[in-house]
Amino acid sequence: MKTLVISPTYNERKNIQSLVEQVLGPNPDYHLLVVDDNSPDKTAEKVKELQQLYPNLHLEERPGKAGLGTAYLFGFQWALDRHFEAIVQMDADLSHDPKDVPRLVAELEKHDLVIGSRYVEGVSVVNWPIRRLILSYGANLYSRIITGMPINDATGGFKAWRGSLLDTIRLEKVRSQGYSFQIEMNFRAWRLEASIKEETIIFVDRTIGESKMSKSIMYEAIWMVWRLRIWKLFGWI
Repeated sequence: MKTLVISPTYNERKNIQSLVEQVLGPNPDYHLLVVDDNSPDKTAEKVKELQQLYPNLHLEERPGKAGLGTAYLFGFQWALDRHFEAIVQMDADLSHDPKDVPRLVAELEKHDLVIGSRYVEGVSVVNWPIRRLILSYGANLYSRIITGMPINDATGGFKAWRGSLLDTIRLEKVRSQGYSFQIEMNFRAWRLEASIKEETIIFVDRTIGESKMSKSIMYEAIWMVWRLRIWKLFGWI
């Protein structure tokens, strides 16, 4: 399958070379798109240097920090315009293991959406404080109960999509960010009766750089699940 990996960046200069090497080194037929939001640490400049070594490395620069959700939506449309069949979304901080990418892509032979799941077989998270783990696990349980969506890790950001599924989702209608964006995209796929598979991964919290998580992103996710439930009840999605 013609495969594109999308990784949004904001101040990921310290991680980006390792990401590129680990994604494209073992998989020279893959393409990697970095969507950079004008990182002050000049992540984009580092990507441009790496493009001299990796012809399948692509860079799109946006004028400012516009959020994770819009970065992925930009990347999804970029991929559809270029007829990619498999589209992978992953973090640039290496919390998602690049070695897992081929495994997720392989599952697209049988499924429309493959989610790299932290909670499908117990809990597979490394280096998280217990408070954050409880918060994340509880958020996913809350999402499952309120929306009725049978997904254990609805907030995870490591996923592989069939291009044909993304092409049927009305991307212009998606407005969420952060955790909420992941939940909404999964919900839209589920409502389209897509074949969804959760594949176990080990999530290792970033060791370099700072987390982009904020309270506003968490609050958005809390309210989004109720919006999705209402949309479902009234057949709006």
